[in-house]
This record gives sequence, structure tokens and C-alpha cells, in this order.
Amino acid sequence: AAPLVFSDHVALPFKLGISAVYRAFAERGVHENVVFIGSGRLGFPEQSALALALGCDMINVAREAMLSIGCIQAQECHTGNCPTGIATQKKWLVRGLDPTLKSARLANYLMTLRKDLLSLANACGEVHPSLVPLDRFAIVDGFSVKSARETFGYEAGWGLPTPSEREAIAGIMKREAARGV
Repeated sequence: AAPLVFSDHVALPFKLGISAVYRAFAERGVHENVVFIGSGRLGFPEQSALALALGCDMINVAREAMLSIGCIQAQECHTGNCPTGIATQKKWLVRGLDPTLKSARLANYLMTLRKDLLSLANACGEVHPSLVPLDRFAIVDGFSVKSARETFGYEAGWGLPTPSEREAIAGIMKREAARGV
């Protein structure tokens, strides 16, 4: 909901920012004491999966969720004059917003994102996206390919939940699978 110049050019790109911050915490052994929340164009499954592998405990999606409910990216969010009625408090603009339809569209987007994330994790041999190690990602740079762990300067095991958390996550996923969830 920021002016385009801000969303495109202010701050570091997500991958560089999270890896620098996570690495600084991990090098000091305090990364397990912090909850890392990733945000910034993570609404596609491959971007979400990489964010989790980089150490995010959860992700926040905004742009893709807004698009799912009808945002046309008019770049008027910050003015209160959103023509679709999504990012405004003006009653005459909000009139066109059907909450029943929009909530169903948002739910479909979120369920599909979750399904695709789980599919990617399963393709990597894991039961949950947070269990996919950074070594399973390759970064293509021109004509060369390096592992994401090497690219971002991570030690083995960084970005993954603790062993006890991994066990708990695997147990929950196993119970959900048994229930058909």
C-alpha cells in the first residue's frame, strides 16, 4: 500500500535483508530466541518456501491477497481513493465491495497457497514447508548454479526449526494425514 517507488526501491530486497539479519542472530547463537516474520512479495509458493528455509517462522502475504479480492493496483492505496473500494474508508467507494464474494476468493487463494507449499515440501521429501533445508534450493546466476545455503552464507542447519520443533511438526503433520486433513 505504499507508493511504487517505496515498494520497489526502499530497503533491501527480502532475500538479502532476511539472510543478513538471520545470519547475524545465528552467529551469536540467539536466532532461536527470536520469531522471524517474512514479508515482501512472498505470496507465491516458491518465494514462501525459500523464506521459510531462510529462517522465517511465518510469512505475511499482502499484495497477492489484495489481488485475490480484486485489487487492480491503481496505486491509490495511500490516498484513500481506491477505485475498487478495498483500501478506502469512503462509503461511496466501499459500496462495490461484496464481502461474501471477496472472503471466498481470499480463502481460495490462501488454501491454494497452503496446498502448493505442502506440495513443494513433499516434492523435497519433507512433510512440512518449514522442514525443507536451504540446501534443497539452487540459485541460478547467469550460467552458474550454487546452493542457496552457499549463496546466503548459512551454516548447515540454519533456517530450520530446532530438532524438538521438527519432531513436533512432523508429529502434527502425521496426525493430520491420518485424519485426512
